[in-house]
Amino acid sequence: MKLNKSLSISLLTTLLLSSCAPKVSEGYDSERGYVGNISISGAFALYPLAVLWSEDFKKENPDVRFNISAGGAGKGIADVLTNMVDIGLVSRDLHAQELEKGAYPVLVANDAVIGTVNSEHPNYKLIKERGFTQEELKHIFLGGYYKLWSDIDSRFVQEPLEVYVRSDAAGAAETWAKFFKANQEDLKGIGIFGDPGLAQAIKDNKLAIGFNNINYVYDLKSKKASAQIAALPIDLNQNGKIDPDENFYDSIDQLTSAVAQQKYPSPPARELMFVVRNDQQTRLLKAFIEFVLQEKQQAYLLENGYVPLEKDVIAQQLQKLSIGDKQISKR
Repeated sequence: MKLNKSLSISLLTTLLLSSCAPKVSEGYDSERGYVGNISISGAFALYPLAVLWSEDFKKENPDVRFNISAGGAGKGIADVLTNMVDIGLVSRDLHAQELEKGAYPVLVANDAVIGTVNSEHPNYKLIKERGFTQEELKHIFLGGYYKLWSDIDSRFVQEPLEVYVRSDAAGAAETWAKFFKANQEDLKGIGIFGDPGLAQAIKDNKLAIGFNNINYVYDLKSKKASAQIAALPIDLNQNGKIDPDENFYDSIDQLTSAVAQQKYPSPPARELMFVVRNDQQTRLLKAFIEFVLQEKQQAYLLENGYVPLEKDVIAQQLQKLSIGDKQISKR
């Protein structure tokens, strides 16, 4: 199962405009498999995976209909808590009030948010060599400190620092802000809707800096960064250069390996989750989530730019589903 980016973006455009599919009678037949509807919305980071998982699930259960849309983690959690959808795609930690309202999280994958720049930046070679420290990134994205690129490093061009952030309530933005012990609302810059939009804004401006989910930076066929966008290396030990053990941005495989080995900091590495209501779980939802946690489905993650869950974490999530069985409504 390979992620086709052009297909995913096309699906995204279409499904963003669609509303949730009406409910139909849910059941299970030994010949037909499961029958029913599953509606999903939320994080751009998880959207491509949700589409792929739904396609594989439908091969075994052709009478299950999916309605999937992307609009950011904030939309996903809001939709599931108001019963607009069955599953919210969430790419940030849940807030206490969301848990109190009945949010029931199940981890399904790992990935990371990375700083991004235009690969045609006048000082791109120097940026790759020196990287940016956490403190420098904090001053860039929380605002009020740097105005010009040369304010960061006198060797950089004396041109405006063009900072882009997310305009929508997004797990990527919340996770990136958490790297600076801040919240999404604290990020300063030009607001752009969605991961695809922010990536395109970076590509269109040689003086731009922003952040994206891994999959909107790298091309999954070549495993290299897409044209006109590049990952921004983090100088973790703050010695003014990217050392060999900090240099894992040349390919998506190197970066996901660094996330898995915890060489890349967390945050902005993070957990991705399905969120359901603890009083609205059904046998169909449980079957789909268990399917996503199967070894075969988890094995697809690395080739698509994500990091699979460890076996003990999968066991914990399956145990959570077993506990949730007590709340599953019978239809």
